[in-house]
Amino acid sequence: MPTVSWIENHAEITARRHSENGAAAPARIVVADDQMKADTAYRHCCEGTALLWRGDYHNARQLLAAIERRLDRKTPAPVADKAGLFRQQRGIRGHRARILGRVLVVLEEDYTLDLRRAPDIRQACQEAYGPSTGTTVVALTELLGVIGARQWRERGVPISYLDARIHPHYGVFSPVRGEYVDLVAKAPLPQRIRTAFDLGTGTGVLAAVLARRGVERIVATDASPRALECARATARELKLSDRIQVIGPALYPPGRADLIVCNPPWLPARPTSDLERGVYDPDSAMLREFLTALPEHLEPGGEGWLIVSDLAELLELRTRADLLALIEAAGLRVVDRLDTVPRHRRATATNDPLHAARAAEVTSLWRLTVRQ
Repeated sequence: MPTVSWIENHAEITARRHSENGAAAPARIVVADDQMKADTAYRHCCEGTALLWRGDYHNARQLLAAIERRLDRKTPAPVADKAGLFRQQRGIRGHRARILGRVLVVLEEDYTLDLRRAPDIRQACQEAYGPSTGTTVVALTELLGVIGARQWRERGVPISYLDARIHPHYGVFSPVRGEYVDLVAKAPLPQRIRTAFDLGTGTGVLAAVLARRGVERIVATDASPRALECARATARELKLSDRIQVIGPALYPPGRADLIVCNPPWLPARPTSDLERGVYDPDSAMLREFLTALPEHLEPGGEGWLIVSDLAELLELRTRADLLALIEAAGLRVVDRLDTVPRHRRATATNDPLHAARAAEVTSLWRLTVRQ
């Protein structure tokens, strides 16, 4: 973990710097408090100087909002072509994240946030970061994400098929898009099924759905240690640990299964954080690996279920022909396809530059078998 230094009360102070998205440690830090004007803070952040906040907690959140409003005024007009528009919006979001991420706070050794009117964040930080390694500097935006994740984890996400709530951990993609869960809940199972793999399990929600549908043994995998811990907790909370085995980090477990389910990231782009790995898959690497290795892991007569939306196609990042070519090259054939439309809020957000694509999006479950 890198360290950062700043001058405070005529003394140099050094502390560890933590960044979930791997942002570079700032070269220069100045101490800021409630006396700093928003224009001054915005100028510092745009110039690459980070602000170590020592004022009121709620004023720090208001300062972030003020900086964000100033960034909004500089937003360029959307470009015309769809792929270019997607890349432009990714660039804008990345720039905003870098600027806003330059407002920093100090977490004490016990994860206390020593600011006026600050909430008790110790449990949220313990769950997100694990045991403290000492005084640490983090971006306020990251800390707000940690606090929000704690609230999600406590409240949970209702899954109607399970008649239960899933409690996502920090850094694990939350199953708020229930349409893909519904597809797995209603798709016809192979005639003979005893075993299933859930690849890239995340919270473990799809493994739980398969178990509730009567599959005797499910092996769930993921590349993320946080996801593995979350999936194990989900299995315990739903009393399904005797039927769901969580292993990793890996994509495929050893052996074969009658059903192999994979819900890979839907957009071929580079993620900038662990959480974004649930959405962005550079060069469709996970999709390619799933399809290429599927035949050697399927039992005779088994099926692979690929759950993916057509948003990448609508944004002209990948074509339907590309997807079908990958399926063909892997020696697979399409048995059936189940489609559904999104129900999440972004599908109706007309102020989103990508609204047209999101509103037209279709999520599909592709039933695949080995071509004879």
